[in-house]
Amino acid sequence: MNTAPQKLSLGEKISYGFGDLASVLYWQTFMLYFTFFYTDVFLIPAGAAATMFLVSRIWDGVNDPLMGIIADRTETRWGKFRPYLLWLCVPFAVIGVFTFTVPDLALHGRMIWAYVTFILMMMMYTAINIPYTALLGVISADSDERTTVSSVKFIFAFGAGIIVSATLLPMVKQLGRGNDARGWQHSFVIYGIAAIVFFLIAFRGTRERVRPPKSQKSSVKKDLFELVTNGPWLILLAMTITFILFVAVRSSVTAHYFKYVVESQKITLPFFRTEPYSFETLVSLFNTIGQISSLVGVFMVNWVARMIGKKKSFIIIFLIAILSTAGFYIARPDQIILIYVLQIIGSVTGGPLSVLLWAMYADTADYAEWKRGRRATGLVFSASTMSQKFGWAFGAFVSLNLMSQVGFAANQAQSAASRHGLLLLFSLIPAGFGVLSVLIAIFYPLNRKRITQIGTELAERKKTEQ
Repeated sequence: MNTAPQKLSLGEKISYGFGDLASVLYWQTFMLYFTFFYTDVFLIPAGAAATMFLVSRIWDGVNDPLMGIIADRTETRWGKFRPYLLWLCVPFAVIGVFTFTVPDLALHGRMIWAYVTFILMMMMYTAINIPYTALLGVISADSDERTTVSSVKFIFAFGAGIIVSATLLPMVKQLGRGNDARGWQHSFVIYGIAAIVFFLIAFRGTRERVRPPKSQKSSVKKDLFELVTNGPWLILLAMTITFILFVAVRSSVTAHYFKYVVESQKITLPFFRTEPYSFETLVSLFNTIGQISSLVGVFMVNWVARMIGKKKSFIIIFLIAILSTAGFYIARPDQIILIYVLQIIGSVTGGPLSVLLWAMYADTADYAEWKRGRRATGLVFSASTMSQKFGWAFGAFVSLNLMSQVGFAANQAQSAASRHGLLLLFSLIPAGFGVLSVLIAIFYPLNRKRITQIGTELAERKKTEQ
């Protein structure tokens, strides 16, 4: 495989993006609707759902480095990471249907079903998404080219987010015809078929070009040691966890916020008739606007990152996203236009942050190879995905526990304390996690100049190996 920096064709970049189109059909559902699905459709008490999320996602997070280690040691004619897209796309889709199936059982039986299917779903997501994500680190040796590929990846990711935000709840309603449980199940039959096709496109259209140094010997112990002593990676890990908490806490209660705080309203919206709109319509529009705005931000971020570097871009745009999130605290429920404007501002700036983070993880893999002569791309990305899982686990745990403590009860009018708790979870609490992430980012050492130096030296080393 060629190790020199290489410009990729637009076709290959697009093919890679299809993998995230498949993944995010599920991940966006996890972010926006999992807590709502389990409390209001599966009918699990909020406190019990909080414990399930914490236990399941911590277990799932532990599996991420294991999958990374396995993928790093996979050798096939298709490479290390691509074959998992082929092998696992069908099992992934099948488990997805079972996860969104509500069995006709008592609460105890439903809890067992929920634990088993949720754990299986997240393990299957890990098994296919870790190799897919690690593919970003080996698709090209050029750091700027990887940033571009990361941008394309997230264009498709936010495209999937738009699909989920705009179609899922209306599709559930249409397919269920009064039976929401049936609607969720049938919706994920459709999503599952689409995911299989998208993963196969990603498999066929991409190639792996960057391999570990020829002198590198396989050693799990050395890989793990060099990961936990990789200073830039550790800082990036902390940035990711706090960033995910910023996103997860608010996302976990978005549907609840609209259902119980904003509620159905008779409002005037551009291009819409003045009439009562259900919370499903309002939250779907809110999330769709957010995904479209994030997509706009992704188109801009590559240009900004090339000008001032990934670190500065991350800090500046994150501060704007934090301020817009905090602004929801002062927005009244009837100020729908203001709520949507804050969503647009926060999404244009918040959406590109994931693009920067994943491109920065590829840089930390380069840094590890430059400093110690070893490369474990799968482990770097899998351990990073683990931080996302932990962030989502604690985000959902915090949200659901606070909801339980302030007296939240599904499908009922909420008390003043419950409504205020939902408002805090939608505004000031996530903003606080965002501030912490920015403070950590200040200490990230891989600026644009240093990354360029590392890339040049690695290219020279590889020439001498050939």
